[in-house]
Amino acid sequence: MTQTLLFACDLSAENRAAFARAVRLADEHGARLDVIHVLDPYLPRRVLHDLEEAVVADMQAMLTDIREDYALPEPRVLMQTVAGSPYAEIIREAHEREVDMIVLGAHRKRGQPDLVAGTTLARVLRSAPCPVLSVSHTANQAWHDILVPVDFSLTCRHTLRETLRRFPDARLTLLHAWDIPGERELGSQGDYARWRDREVARLRTQLERETEQLMAELDDVPELELVLEQGDPLEVLMTRLRRQPPDLLALGSRGQLGRQSQITERLLAEPHCDIMLCRAW
Repeated sequence: MTQTLLFACDLSAENRAAFARAVRLADEHGARLDVIHVLDPYLPRRVLHDLEEAVVADMQAMLTDIREDYALPEPRVLMQTVAGSPYAEIIREAHEREVDMIVLGAHRKRGQPDLVAGTTLARVLRSAPCPVLSVSHTANQAWHDILVPVDFSLTCRHTLRETLRRFPDARLTLLHAWDIPGERELGSQGDYARWRDREVARLRTQLERETEQLMAELDDVPELELVLEQGDPLEVLMTRLRRQPPDLLALGSRGQLGRQSQITERLLAEPHCDIMLCRAW
């Protein structure tokens, strides 16, 4: 079955990095690239007709420039315009085309997590039927280093499986943040320290077992590193991204962005790397 990538193009300068990444991924995976631009449905019909031709021409010109800038071959590509609400049309097109991945540009209002929830990006993430890529960095090279936060949940397992399936040659770092109760009050006491060390060892054993079970389901086993760090999961992850940003962060989405996913909001507002968000199924 032919893979299809869906890229939502808004023709902005900030969108070029995401367009280039979409072209590169389509070439690397032998996929067809569907490029859409969502028009305002309330424009007069005559204006819409003239605008459609101009938008498709601009998208084609941008594709040509990107291919020349990044020395990329031309993928199988289909360019179209649709009219409607941007996030709703992107989701509808993803369903109808049965796409394998949606590629979008990053949230533009960086450093403002409270503004993320109502954006097109956030709304697509809530309802997308497939993984969504939020791209903010240039597509100069392939994604070699991928960071995957893990918490033993169904969403995490699916995210790890998707990452391994799509990027089998990458180096994966599995990051688990642990926060043992009583550390602040009892951390200096010997009995507590021994109990804490046993808990950390138990967590590592559990993580290794979970990973081995998942590896047994796959044909190729990539290079993996398991990292356990103490602290709040959000702060541990943000500190890691600032100090040692990967090429790609693969994260599971609970589908409640703006309500329960503080981590996702923060990451979208501070994109230290490209992000792939996956659903739990």
